[in-house]
Parts: sequence; structure tokens; C-alpha cells
Amino acid sequence: MKNYLIAKSRRIRSSPYTSRIENQGVTAYTTYNHMLLPAAFGSVEDSYHHLKKDVQVWDVAAERQVEISGKDSAKLVQLMTCRNLSKSKDGRCYYCPIIDDQAGLINDPVVLRLNENKWWISIADSDVILFAKGLAIGHKFDVKIIEPNVDIMAVQGPKSFKLMEKVFGEKITKLKFFSFDYFDFKGAKHLIAQSGWSKQGGYEIYVENTKSGLELYDHLFEEGKEFNVKPGCPNLIERIESALLSYGNDMDNNDNPFECGFDKFVNLDSDINFLGKEKLKKIKLEGIKKKLMGIQFESKKINLSSSLNIEDEKNEIIGELRSACYSPHFGKVIGIAMMNSPYWNVSQSVKIEVNNNTFTGKVCDLPFI
Repeated sequence: MKNYLIAKSRRIRSSPYTSRIENQGVTAYTTYNHMLLPAAFGSVEDSYHHLKKDVQVWDVAAERQVEISGKDSAKLVQLMTCRNLSKSKDGRCYYCPIIDDQAGLINDPVVLRLNENKWWISIADSDVILFAKGLAIGHKFDVKIIEPNVDIMAVQGPKSFKLMEKVFGEKITKLKFFSFDYFDFKGAKHLIAQSGWSKQGGYEIYVENTKSGLELYDHLFEEGKEFNVKPGCPNLIERIESALLSYGNDMDNNDNPFECGFDKFVNLDSDINFLGKEKLKKIKLEGIKKKLMGIQFESKKINLSSSLNIEDEKNEIIGELRSACYSPHFGKVIGIAMMNSPYWNVSQSVKIEVNNNTFTGKVCDLPFI
């Protein structure tokens, strides 16, 4: 796969940390929410090994917030997701598939309940803010919807806990997974959640005070020297091994929550009102016709820049490969695929064609690790 340069313009926003990561040696960008997101600092495989062993600081300011406030804010947030939020609590994060009236996925964000009348929908890649505004106008909800000036940095990896304790004190060690609280840094308050787009553990710092955030960014690297801290970014290998799904890559608006394995986040038996509820009931009754699964290929290299058809031994199309990478853990290429029924059974033989080369593999469960 050939890489091309991204031409910066007003259409693509830089983050407050962009100048810093460029000085630190970022080698590739992608774009999310019309903003630059670092995609590599040299070798992705080297960064993968470092992430699993030490600690990294990520510029993930592209993970923008949709802030919904007002007396009808809880109604609007619930209307957007099939997960029951009626018993949600302040200071907690909730993974919430957002769907449309046909049960197609709009996104799969983390929702933060700041209080009963103020929520942040923390999204990576789609214009959810426009979807929310449309629903609010159509339902005449009394809400205010904005994109606040919040620029997230993430601290990820097994040594993130020691680094964050060194910077913020013992209090942060009491923070539970998918909970958040406010922590002081040189007089500025920062909302910090124990969360992040890796399975290695860590935190996300929701920076509202840009000046303080930049000082904190630099301070994390200074204090993190003893933990071998390095700049990093969401790692393709680690996310595929962990089956951390990427909206727009592994799933999109043509897929529903059941097909993507989000069953436990679909609440059809409660009396909550959400978009696409009746459609999901019908899908559940009739059963799904495709399903996200893993595939292990008998190869060490496959170049994948877009989805590829998956065939069986009779050359019939039985699925679609959506993400893939070489896994050092398995010593082969692994991928996330949407498999058609009944071909999603474990050990189902598959093949793909790339540049006139045939690669064979077998279906497996997710996650890989």
C-alpha cells in the first residue's frame, strides 16, 4: 500500500499538540472529525511492543466532544442510543452504540454523564453533532448542542498508572475503569477518565484549559523518563488483536449492533425510547445474516487499504475483510471481517485475492487476545 502526504488546510484542523508531536517525530497522520490524528511514530510494530511494555502519551484531540445540555438532554441522548441510560450516574462513562431509525450504526462513542442535564458524547469519526441537532429540532427538545473546546490527550500502557500517580498523586489510583473525576495540575482542573483506545490500561485527559494542557503534556514527558515514556498513537496491531472496533473501518451505517457483537448494549425489553427500536426487535426475531469475526491468514504480509471480498474454496463471496495487520504475537496476518451466514463458523476456510496473489486463512472468534 502506497502512502501519500496529507495537505494541510483550513478543512483539516491541527490540534494544540501538533507542533509538539511533529518535533517528536510523527511520521504519519490520518484524519478524524476534520482534524489531524497521528497514525505512526516510525515503526508501528516497534510502537506496539513499547505500548505493551511501557507508557505512551497520545495526541487524540481529534476525539471531539458533542456537548448536550438542557432539561431535555437526557431524553435526546437516550433517543440516540440503544443502550439503557435510565440508571446512569454522574462521573461515569458509558459505551453507547448510536443508531438511526433503520438500526444502522452512526457511531459507537463513549458517553460521559457530567450531570443530569449535561452530557459529552466522545466521538472519533462521524458528524454526530449534526445528527443530534437534527433530532433535537425534529423533537423540539429544550437542549443546547455544541462542540466544546476540549482536546484530549491519552496516557496509555502498563506504566501509565505509575506515571499518572507521580503527576496527580494517590487520588488518581482510586479512579475506577470507565469513571472520571477532576484533578488539579498547577491550579487548573482537568477531567480525567480511566479509559482509552487500547487494552493496555491508562487514562484520557479531557483538556479544557489549553495553556495548562500544553504544560501538562510537557510535564508528562519530563516526569515519565524513568518509565521510558514515548509519544504514541492508537496502534493498528494492538487494536486489531484486542478487537477494538474502528467505526468507518470495521463497521459503518450499513451494519447494525447485533452484527457487530454489541448485543449486551442493546436493551429491547425496557420501556426506554430510542431510534430504531422496532427495527432492532425485528432483526432479533428474524436473526442476523452477517457477523463480525476474526480471520487468521497463513501469511506474514498482506497490503490492505480498503475492504476486500472473502471467498470460500468454491470462489463464492462469503464475507468482507475490513481491517488487517501482521501480528507479532501470532506470527501471521490477522484481520477483522464481516462474514455472511452460515460462513462465520470457527475454522471456516477462506481466501482473498490481492494483486493477483491468493492468501488463505481460517475464521476465528474475536478478540484474538
